[in-house]
Amino acid sequence: MYTTVIFDLDGTLLNTLDDLADAGNRLCAAYGWPRHPRDAYRYFVGNGIPKLIERLAPPECRDPDTLAAALAFYQEDYGRHLRDKTAPYPGVPAMLRALHGAGARLAVLSNKADLLARTVVGDYFDPALFAAVRGARPGVPAKPAPDAPLALMAELKADPAFTLYVGDSNVDMLTARAVGVDGCGVLWGFRTKEELEQAGARYLAADAGELARIVLAGPANAQ
Repeated sequence: MYTTVIFDLDGTLLNTLDDLADAGNRLCAAYGWPRHPRDAYRYFVGNGIPKLIERLAPPECRDPDTLAAALAFYQEDYGRHLRDKTAPYPGVPAMLRALHGAGARLAVLSNKADLLARTVVGDYFDPALFAAVRGARPGVPAKPAPDAPLALMAELKADPAFTLYVGDSNVDMLTARAVGVDGCGVLWGFRTKEELEQAGARYLAADAGELARIVLAGPANAQ
């Protein structure tokens, strides 16, 4: 069994796409920027909210003052609407309870702002299931940089050989590679199977039940 499982949040545990897209388009409307279809946000998100704002802003509007003001607008607005349409993916709550009951240590590591990440995890899941929930923090590089996952693994005293990082994007699979752990891509999230494979996913899970089986089976080379 993988004894430590670290999950991405948006697109992995929670379907947040509609709320993220709605907040993005409200920002664009307020600033007079072009709005975007919902599916475009599958690729706008994943690297943290500051990068999302940079992607939404037209090139001529990417000066530091405008981006800082737009970021503050987005964070305040999204914070008021992050529960409008968000929901766990099918089978995820039961999967988390089953893995916790089997003795796996579970954690969340997201590029979502730390307070927002902890808030939505507490809204939709039993916080007692998680040994730690971490989002983006000032001064700490966003995933796929290794800083945050390595710090989290040290805190959890996780053995890399028995740690699985689970996510829905190339950012997550590159994060797993950066810290030397196995990566499992989920096929129900924001990105494609091809992207996950190209980014080096060791496993692909079509649903929460398959993910649970991967965790419980453990690494193929376990002694």
